[in-house]
Amino acid sequence: MIPRGLVIAMSIGVIASVIFGLIFVDLKKPNELNFVEGSSLTILTEKKDFDKGEKIKIIIFNSGSVPLTFSDSSYGLRIKGLDGIILYSPIAAQVISVLEPKEEKIFEWDQIKNDGDPAFEGTYKITSSALDKDKKTIKESITINIFK
Repeated sequence: MIPRGLVIAMSIGVIASVIFGLIFVDLKKPNELNFVEGSSLTILTEKKDFDKGEKIKIIIFNSGSVPLTFSDSSYGLRIKGLDGIILYSPIAAQVISVLEPKEEKIFEWDQIKNDGDPAFEGTYKITSSALDKDKKTIKESITINIFK
C-alpha cells in the first residue's frame, strides 16, 4: 500500500505544477507580430525548431511607427550561442541602413558559422539592434533550436 500522506503530497504537487504552469506560460504565439506606437523591432522566423542543415529564414521587421537606423547593411543581425559568442553575422557593408515603419529585411542562414564550420545541434539566439530617432538603442532577440 502507498501511504496516504504520499498520495496527498503528490496530488498537491501535480495540481500546483498545473496552476503555476498556466500562470507563468506566455500564451502569445512565439512568432507573433504586434505593431506599436513609437520604436519597436521584431525578429521573426518561420518556426522555432529546425533540422540540422535546414535553411533558416530570418525577418527583421520594424514593428513601430518611427524609422530605425542600423550601423551596417546587416541590420544588426547576429546569431550567438547561449554563451554569448557570436557564431554568425552576415558580411555587410559599413553603410547606414534605415528600416522604415512596417518595412522588413529578410536574411537566410544556411547554418554555417563565420569560420565555415556547420552549426551544431543546440539552442541559438538571434539578435538585432538599432537606433531610433532619439538615438536610443532598440534591441530584440529570439531563440531557435537546431535538432539532428
